[in-house]
This record gives sequence, C-alpha cells and structure tokens, in this order.
Amino acid sequence: MIVHIIEAVYHFLWGDLVTLHLSGTSIGIPLLVLLLIPTGIYFTFRTNFVSVRLFPDMVRSLTEKKGNGNSLSPLQTLFVSTATRVGMGNLVGVVAAVSAGGAGAVFWMWLSAILGSATAFIEATLAQIHKEEDSLYGGYHGGPAYYIHYYAEKVRGKKLNHSVIAVFFALSGLLCWCGISQVISNSVASAFKNAFSVPPIITTVILVILSAIIVLRKNATIKALDIIVMAAMYFIITIFIIVTHIGQLPGVFSRIFKEAFGLRAVAGGGFGAVLMNGVKRGLFSNEAGSGSAPCAAAAADEKEPVKMGLIQALGVFIDTIVICSCTAFILLLVPEELTRGLMGMELLQTAMNYHLGSFGVIFVAVILALFSFSTFLGILFYARSNVSYLFGNRWLWQTLYKILALIMLFIGGIQAYTVVWDLGDVGIGLMTIFNLAVLFPLSYEKKKKYE
Repeated sequence: MIVHIIEAVYHFLWGDLVTLHLSGTSIGIPLLVLLLIPTGIYFTFRTNFVSVRLFPDMVRSLTEKKGNGNSLSPLQTLFVSTATRVGMGNLVGVVAAVSAGGAGAVFWMWLSAILGSATAFIEATLAQIHKEEDSLYGGYHGGPAYYIHYYAEKVRGKKLNHSVIAVFFALSGLLCWCGISQVISNSVASAFKNAFSVPPIITTVILVILSAIIVLRKNATIKALDIIVMAAMYFIITIFIIVTHIGQLPGVFSRIFKEAFGLRAVAGGGFGAVLMNGVKRGLFSNEAGSGSAPCAAAAADEKEPVKMGLIQALGVFIDTIVICSCTAFILLLVPEELTRGLMGMELLQTAMNYHLGSFGVIFVAVILALFSFSTFLGILFYARSNVSYLFGNRWLWQTLYKILALIMLFIGGIQAYTVVWDLGDVGIGLMTIFNLAVLFPLSYEKKKKYE
C-alpha cells in the first residue's frame, strides 16, 4: 500500500505532466522541471545575475568568522551543505543520471545548477533572515519551515503554533532524508560487493553500527563532518584522470551536447528521459530550490544574511559545475562498449577499473564509504530544524528521527538499486513545491536585501 502511494506521488512529480509534439518526436516534461527551470530563470534575472555579478564576493564571504562557539561559521555551513552534495549527489547522483539519461543528462545538470544558484541565493538569504536560537544544540536553526511559518503569520495577521504548508515542508524533508539514507547504504553495499565480494547485508550492518555510534552522540555531527570532508582526495584523483585523457575531452563535450538535444539515440527513451534525469539528478545533487541547504545556512551567526546567500550559491557552483563534471568525465572517458547497459556503482567502478585498474574499484568503495558518512551526518543536521519545528527543541524527538534514519539506512542496503531512489525523489519533489510556493512572495518583500 505504502509503496503504491510513493509510486503514485513519484509519477505525479516526475512523470510526464505535459507532452510536446515536435517534428514527429514527443517530449514529456515533468511537473518539477516546469517549476524549477522557470524559477531559476526568474531569480537569475530578478537578482541581476547575482551568481556572475557577485562571484568575487562569494569567495570573500568564506573568510567571515562565527560570532559564538555554538553557531557555525560561513565556511562550516558550506562544509555541511557541500558534504551532502559532494557525497551522494556527486557520485551516485551523476552515475544515476548518466545510467538513465545518457551523456546528455550532464548538460541539463549543468543548466539546472547555473539557474539554480540564484534560487539557492534567495532561499539561503531568507533562512538567515528568519533563523531562531536553538536551545537544544546551541547556536541557531531555521530553514524553509521557519520562513514559510513567518509568511503564513503575515498573511493571516496573527501568531500561529504551526503553518500547514510549513508542516508539509518539514514532513517532506524528513521523508526525503529517509530516502537518501536508503540511497547511501544501497550504494555503499553495492560498491563493496563489487570491490571485495562482501555480501550487502554485512556491509549494511557495519555501516549502520558505525553511523549509530557517531550520530547518537548529541554534538558529534559537525566535528565529524570537518574530518570527513577531507575526502576531497576524490577530486584530486578525478583531476588526474581527466588530465591524463585531456585529448579525449573534445569528444566528450561533443557527445554531451549531441545527446542533450536528442541528436543521438540514448538510454532511457529519448530526449524526455535525458531532460528529466539531468534536472532530477541535478536537483538531487545541488539541492537548489528544494530547501535542504537553507537548513545549514540558517545555523551561521551572520549579521548580513546576503553573505550566506552568496556562500550557498557558490556551493551549487562547486558541486555541479566542478565536481559533478569530474564524475561525469570519468564515466564518459571510457569507451561506450565497456559501459553500455551498466547502472549504479557497477558503472562507476567499471569506469574506474578502466582508468586505474583494480585500485580504482577499491578506491571508489572506500571513498564512497567516507562520503556516505558525510552525507548521512549532513542530512541529520538538516533534519534538526524540521524536527524542531514540528515537535519543539526536544532531545527525545531528535533521537527518534535519528533512529528512524538508521532503520532506513539498513533497509536501503538490502533493496534493489532502482527501488531506493523513489522515496528520496518524492520527498525532495514535495519539498521543492512547498518551498517555491513561498519563495516568490518573500523574495519580492526582501528585494532590497539582494541588491
């Protein structure tokens, strides 16, 4: 019953809502694509191309220091949001996009990031404006649930205990992060099976135990994240692979652009699948518009909210334009006959085996395990704000959600690859709808803060 409901909502959000018939070709466009692309275009013009105009200011904002010991510095908020993006998004998300949509999906991931950076700027700035003190963990918390609540109180002209839309957003976020927990364990279990022939159940149990040891400690999350983000060695390896195959890059770019517009037959059913998987996995990776990253942005003690908006816009650029591209190039620099028909971690590890031999297969398994911790810790940090909005700053409810996430982590490790994506896609899709519904009126109200 629950599975059928999830599938029905998934098809409503990501299925073909509108079908265009062009020159004998049918192009299906999902609801989320219809929402995200125009939103990104709107905010890009509304902010006068903030991602380009203020790029130097984005970098300078990282040097800001935190105001007190319990809050996060701007750089730490970038670490938290980037840890979740660079973890599952850049490895698993890109692999999923290329698996289902071919090389052309990479182009649509790029486009979603370029447009999405302006959206990320708006939502992170609003999160800073409407943040609240966190009496349980110290510092601040906030995010879309809080600025949606503010807007609901303004519209209705009275104080509210909860806003219906804010509650829906908070629940959608918790649903999404449970889904991502499944993706984490499924990917790690698959990688270790390919690299070391370890049965998925063993990898999953070990992953859950280690995760429980870390997350069930009240204030371990951010300290552990600062260490795990050192997994940037992945970036160094990918750059090495790209540089050693630099002569093939023109061919890779040609393939990406040809397949992006359906000029070649690709996996997954043509142009519609390419577009959908690129935007869908682009959203999963860079989170722009979904309302996830603002939960980290709100935790900083920053006097100028716009600076947090700039930092999160920079995070989208780092995530998709830089690191996602590296993962995509690793896959596309492999002869097509070696990877045709492969999906998930098998595709990535086959590519790494081609580039680095057996070391590459092992490297992916190990680095994915590290990334899995950074992602899991990151989504639990996001969840703090939503749990607090729904149930108040209570240790019991925070711990219960952590236990639920650990249960989903276990379930994901023993599920089929294609099944585990649906719950996360449903959650992030619903989050996006509720978040965007309020971003437009609030962005108009706070326009002067963005100029």
